[in-house]
Amino acid sequence: MDKEITLEVTLQKRRKAILIATISILLFIAAIWFIRAFFKSTIKKSEITTAIVETGDLENTINASGEVLPEFEEIVTSPINASIKDAVIDAGNKVNAGQSILTLDKSATQTAYEKQKFQLESKRNEISKLKLDLDKSFYDIQSNNDIKQLRISSLTDAVENAKRLYKAGGGTRESIEQAELNLKVAQLEKKQLENEIKSKQQTMRIEIREAVIAAAIQQNDLDELQRKLNLANVVATRTGVVTYVNKNIGANIHEGEMIARIADLNSFKVTGSISDNYLDQLHNNMPAIIRINDTQLRGHVTNVYPSVQNSIITFDIQLDERNNKQLRPNMKVEVFVVTAMHSNVMRTANGPAFKGGSPQDIFILNNGKAVRRSVHIGLSNFDYVELIDGVKQGEVVITSDMSEYKNARELTIRD
Repeated sequence: MDKEITLEVTLQKRRKAILIATISILLFIAAIWFIRAFFKSTIKKSEITTAIVETGDLENTINASGEVLPEFEEIVTSPINASIKDAVIDAGNKVNAGQSILTLDKSATQTAYEKQKFQLESKRNEISKLKLDLDKSFYDIQSNNDIKQLRISSLTDAVENAKRLYKAGGGTRESIEQAELNLKVAQLEKKQLENEIKSKQQTMRIEIREAVIAAAIQQNDLDELQRKLNLANVVATRTGVVTYVNKNIGANIHEGEMIARIADLNSFKVTGSISDNYLDQLHNNMPAIIRINDTQLRGHVTNVYPSVQNSIITFDIQLDERNNKQLRPNMKVEVFVVTAMHSNVMRTANGPAFKGGSPQDIFILNNGKAVRRSVHIGLSNFDYVELIDGVKQGEVVITSDMSEYKNARELTIRD
């Protein structure tokens, strides 16, 4: 049998429910306050770095690595097959133009030179002999031609005499025909001899020309060998520093093999290396900045090599100040290639606070507080970052990494 609930019990349960709801709301409010109090934390001034927003020019750069190399480096190769006799200068020493670097044993090449010189002299004597023989042969043929001419003259007279004798009744018709036949034979023999003279003249010119050309070739070979013998006295062609020298005394070296390198240390260039992901952005005449400790040198890209090795491309930079005293061979430097430039923009010092995205949140200092603010980022380089909006000139920006406080709207700065 059900029992009817009294009004007092009902009111009591209602009061209890209201109390529980009130306590829950208070606890919820307290939790919100606690969370807000937790995120509204404080930070020491010594733990952050700041920079002032200013107006100025800004260059957008991509980072690369670089190596300082001499702009001019001469590679000295062996002009002959020889052996190293002596190394006069060690690597690292300064050398003047005309100063000896290496001494090569050139006895074998010297012997070959003397032999070729004798062969050339023999060839010249052969040419002289050929000219004498050909002159004599031509003289003999010319003499025979003169004799043929005399015989023709004689036979011509014989034909005339036979005709006169026949008219006088003392000769025969056969005598005239025989005389005319003898004349025609002599004329044909003379014509044949004249053709032989022309052919002999042409042959003489060809044979002498061939002999002269052969002698000229031998002379050129001899001159080339003499030049190589002169180069075998390995001397510096310019003032510089010897960066490499082959000091293996007695070692056999072949013609064209490198035996020394000379660098001009009064002029340097930089060879840069960068990921091939930036290949489309890299081209000749791009400005570039080279950082050596606290010093910045400027230049421009002069050559981008087309080959890609291990996803790396290389390029050359010509420096505006190629003889800077801080430049050293094989020095590793930081390279920043300028891809774009904006003038008279809002900028601040670059730092870990700027992650590269746009827009992004940063903290601005204001009356001992750090207030989070959303800004759009433009160009950036190793020194500055462009702030397109969200800030005013003269405001102070926190540049240190603030990712730990990404959910905080406001921070209290304490000393």
